[in-house]
Amino acid sequence: MSLTSSLLHPLHSLKLSTTAAASATTFLHGTTPLSLLAKPTSVSPPASRSPVTSLPPIRAMRSLQGRVVCSTNDKTVAVEVTRLAPHPKYKRRVRKKKKYQAHDPDNRFKVGDFVQLEKSRPISKTKTFLAVPIAARNARASKSKSGGDGEGELGLPLESQGQQQA
Repeated sequence: MSLTSSLLHPLHSLKLSTTAAASATTFLHGTTPLSLLAKPTSVSPPASRSPVTSLPPIRAMRSLQGRVVCSTNDKTVAVEVTRLAPHPKYKRRVRKKKKYQAHDPDNRFKVGDFVQLEKSRPISKTKTFLAVPIAARNARASKSKSGGDGEGELGLPLESQGQQQA
């Protein structure tokens, strides 16, 4: 008993400070109304804020790059986007592929073309991207291989080509 009484003793010494009007409006069981226990008001009034203009939220434009895998539909291409994501268990980076439907108004893309997908307004139930052409990933390598004029990457004749011409 002495243990519980020693724990409760500090609680009995706590009293709420009330005014004379508040003591007249106490409940029968001795508690005060909640309106008297409201949060204290701040000493200084809050500074007036400048009017906030409503600006649209800035969102990052979502753009993806991928390869056209189907172009049989009119004004629509199916684009496969490949990304690298960590495996949930083994933490190794794994290729994840996803297909998106994109709007192609001129029907200019063929299977195998690399395109960039720009986020746009919903065009249909599944089309919310617009296909934009980009240079092929291997464009520089194919140009230098198809050069055929006997010059290297720097535009200088190779030694083996120079000996054959002399």
